[in-house]
Formats: sequence, C-alpha cells, structure tokens
Amino acid sequence: MMRIDGRFSDAERDAVYRAIFERRDVRRNFLPSPIPDHILMRVLTAAHHAGSVGFMQPWDFVVVRDRAVKSAVKKLFLKANAEAAPRYQGKRAALYRNLKLEGIEEAPINIGVTCSRQRGGPHVLGRSKVRDTDLYSTCCAIQNLWLAARAEGIGVGWVSILDHSALKRILGVPKPVKVLAYLCLGYVSNFSTQPDLATAGWRERIPLERLIHHESWGNTVTEHKGRR
Repeated sequence: MMRIDGRFSDAERDAVYRAIFERRDVRRNFLPSPIPDHILMRVLTAAHHAGSVGFMQPWDFVVVRDRAVKSAVKKLFLKANAEAAPRYQGKRAALYRNLKLEGIEEAPINIGVTCSRQRGGPHVLGRSKVRDTDLYSTCCAIQNLWLAARAEGIGVGWVSILDHSALKRILGVPKPVKVLAYLCLGYVSNFSTQPDLATAGWRERIPLERLIHHESWGNTVTEHKGRR
C-alpha cells in the first residue's frame, strides 16, 4: 500500500470532523464564565492562519467586552430585525418572531471581523480577475475561528441582521475597511445536536447528492449513476 505522508491519526482526523459536524451558530445558552485570554488568543491565532489570496491577510478582529458597546450593537439588531420581520407572512411570520437570532449581550465576548481591501497594495497576486477573493479569504478566517472555538467548547454566533454602516461607526472602523461579520463568543451550557433553524422547522438540510455535479452543471449524482 502506498504511504501517504502527512496523514493524521484516526483520532486526530475524527476530531477534525467532529468539530465540523458539531459546529453550531449559537444564539442561546451562553454562560457568564469569561474566556481566558490565552484561549481567546489560540482561537484568534487559528483564524489568522486561514488561507488568503496573495497572502494578503486582509482581516482584523475588534474584540468587544464593554457592555455599553454591546448595548449599542443590540439596538442596531433590534432596529434591523423589526425592519426584516414584515417580509414574512402567516405562519412564517409567527415563526420568525419566535426565533432567537442573536446573543449579543449574553455572550462574554463579541468580535467584529473586518476586511482591509487595500492591504497588500494595488496588485495582489491572484486577485487581478476576482476582486472579492479578499472577502472570501476573510470568510475562511471566520470559519477557522468557528471550528477552533468549537474544539475549545466555545459557542459562536454570527449576527447578520445589522446595519454595517452604523456598526462601523460604533466600532470605530475606518471608512475604507469593510465590516464582514459580528460574532458572539462564549462558553455554553450545551451545544444543540442540530442547527437551530432546522430544529425550528425553518429549513432542512439539502441532501448532498442534489448539490454535486459531474463535469458540468446539471449532471447530479443520481443522473450520473443512471448513465453507468
């Protein structure tokens, strides 16, 4: 059998997949226990080791612990959420109103993740045709943070119902820098076995077979097998 260098042990591999499959968008059950600085730094170091186009590393992390700042951000959420609610009608509207969609004030730490789009200069290797690769890179950093946090027993919730222009003013983010995410971090009493929106009946996970295309769009697994 051919030897494959760099392969993880079975236990190490299983731990990676466990972090992936047990990662949740956490909005409730935050505990008041503080996250020790050295553990927060481990999580942020994992984020900082994400891949980035041209090695531009466009991310920054605004760590928020102050209650006044959290309160200001919570007000932004309440306003944006009130504006979003009328988009849904009937049972969907009632379900939306009952969803808990943030844990801004409950979480011990909030983190604003930004993307400095000018970092690396005017000519970043690999970005000449797809300018948004810096945004994609920052999303990779967020996913690294999320998985590392789960391995540490820390819940992470992404608050997307926010006016980012107003959020930038609260966080003091310079105009050329883009806010990409606002995250809530903290230890939790338990992690849900399923995503909250699936449990609430908002949406179900799409079967993977419907999302895999062979050689060109539309050649799904089912159709591919049928041609054999």
